[in-house]
Order: sequence, then structure tokens, then C-alpha cells
Amino acid sequence: MARKVFFSFHYERDSQRAAVVRNHAVTKDRNEAAGYVDKAAWESIERQGDAAIRRWIAEQLSGTSVTVVLVGAQTSNRKWVIYELQQSYARGNGLLAVNLHNIRDFTGNIDIAGDTIFGSLGKDSSGNDVYFHQVAETYDWINNQGYQNFGRWVDEAAKAAGR
Repeated sequence: MARKVFFSFHYERDSQRAAVVRNHAVTKDRNEAAGYVDKAAWESIERQGDAAIRRWIAEQLSGTSVTVVLVGAQTSNRKWVIYELQQSYARGNGLLAVNLHNIRDFTGNIDIAGDTIFGSLGKDSSGNDVYFHQVAETYDWINNQGYQNFGRWVDEAAKAAGR
């Protein structure tokens, strides 16, 4: 089943590596994913302030069933990535992480690994804090053969969330 996916990542630092994951579907004839905006559009949204960014995120999450955080070296401390994950959890999206550090950039370099410590995503039905590692699987794009397995990861995340 085709799923609409929201991609969350640190745009300025990881856009080259994130594009590898996002664009792999093009060669597999899959549906276009939500959650990606070009630099000019993002800068325009940013200039409009926090309320505009929150509205944009809500619009991008609309109709999605899975949120994929593309983890680079500095992703876990990005304000808007954390917000996107909290909003995704609140709306019941399936969640998963894909580590990007082993994807080579345009100069052929790999990066250092990031972590998936994003703080509390929200509360469960008992009022306890829920953390990313409790509700999401983490994969490495290279080591776990993301090109072949990404669709399965997305399906599994959606099913785990009941979507």
C-alpha cells in the first residue's frame, strides 16, 4: 500500500544526503512524498515567523501516515525537527529514523553519526512521557540497504501505529 510520508531533517546541513533517501522513490515509480521544500521556499517560510512555520508543518503533515526523521550529526537538537516529531506523534503517525551519515555527499565524504534523543514526544494514555526510541525503529540507509527496504520500513511504521 502506498503511504504518504513526511520527511523531517536538518535542511541546511543534511539536504544532500536527505535527497538520496527522498529521491530513491523516483527510480522506483513511487508516489511523491510530502515534507520536502526547496531552500528558497523554506527561507520564505522562515522569514514569516514561527506561526507560519507551524502552519506549514501542519499542512505538510495533513494526509500523511508516517513521519521519517532523516538523522544527521546535528538533527536531534533542531527545534523544528523536534516539533515535527511531537506533532507527528500527536496525530498518530508511524515514526521511523533513517541514519544518513554513511551516505556520501557530493565531495565523496561520509559524516559522523547523529543520535535519536529528541526528548519527550508526548504522553501515553497513562500520562507517561513517550520517547522516540519507544515507538520508532532506527535504520541506517547504507548498512540496512535502504534503497531496497525503505518501503517495508514505512509500512511497518504505519502498521505499528495502527495506520
